[in-house]
Amino acid sequence: MLHFAKRLLLALLVMVGISQLTAGCFSFRMSQEEVGKSFAARPLKPTFHDVQAGDRSIHYAEIGSDSLPVAFFVHGSPGSWSAWVDYFKDDTLLTKVRMIAVDRPGFGDSSDFGRGEPSLEKQAAYLKPVVEAAKKSGQRVILIGHSLGGPLIARMAMDYPALIDGLIFVAASNDAALEPHEWYRKPGDFFLVRWLLPKSLRASNQEILGTKSELARMLPGWKTIRQPSIIIQGEKDVLVDPGNGIFTKQQLINAPVELVMVPGMNHFVPWSHPHLIRKAILHQISAKK
Repeated sequence: MLHFAKRLLLALLVMVGISQLTAGCFSFRMSQEEVGKSFAARPLKPTFHDVQAGDRSIHYAEIGSDSLPVAFFVHGSPGSWSAWVDYFKDDTLLTKVRMIAVDRPGFGDSSDFGRGEPSLEKQAAYLKPVVEAAKKSGQRVILIGHSLGGPLIARMAMDYPALIDGLIFVAASNDAALEPHEWYRKPGDFFLVRWLLPKSLRASNQEILGTKSELARMLPGWKTIRQPSIIIQGEKDVLVDPGNGIFTKQQLINAPVELVMVPGMNHFVPWSHPHLIRKAILHQISAKK
């Protein structure tokens, strides 16, 4: 019993430590006051919406003209729409795309904050109404997924191909065989530890526990993806094995695909190398339908 208690305590310390180490990916919820201050000097400001999807309410931010193609951002784990807030201020993108960024189930201001959803199929279904609303204007919709947002946008392309026109994978954890064995995940879901964790980290742990099996379940579906895809992967990523970039390219056998491997780049691409994502978005929206 003492050994078990020590493991639980160690798991808690490890997971809280990871939350600090991955602060760039953590992206706690921005309050309305923080959003207001962030965009105070900007002529264009984001609007916020909630859509009911089954038993969940999904929150998202958007900015830009309805007449433009859509760049649809999906954050990693943990995270929120605010991981992409700087893109909402990018003057080049604002002239070219309408931007939408969601709070995935269990994160940000979507309902049941702190309750993660392990099933990528269910997560895709929760986000479907937001994509459908974006697609109503007939514009191209490009999905951008960072980290665990990567396999989610792949799942969406598998399940709802008519809604999606392009994919951008950013440091995406797509290969089940490359998922790390993190011993502290299961102890971290023990109720005494779980309720001591910050809610974002709690939801993150719940979904990551199921990631390996979810990725394995998706394997047959990769060949159904036909949307043009760009894969951005750093060779110094210690959180998502760089081999994921190669795996993703190998799986996309029926889609036009470009792999961008960057020496020296780590996992935090959206913040350290935004120009790569901007370039990928602009390339995708200029591609022929």
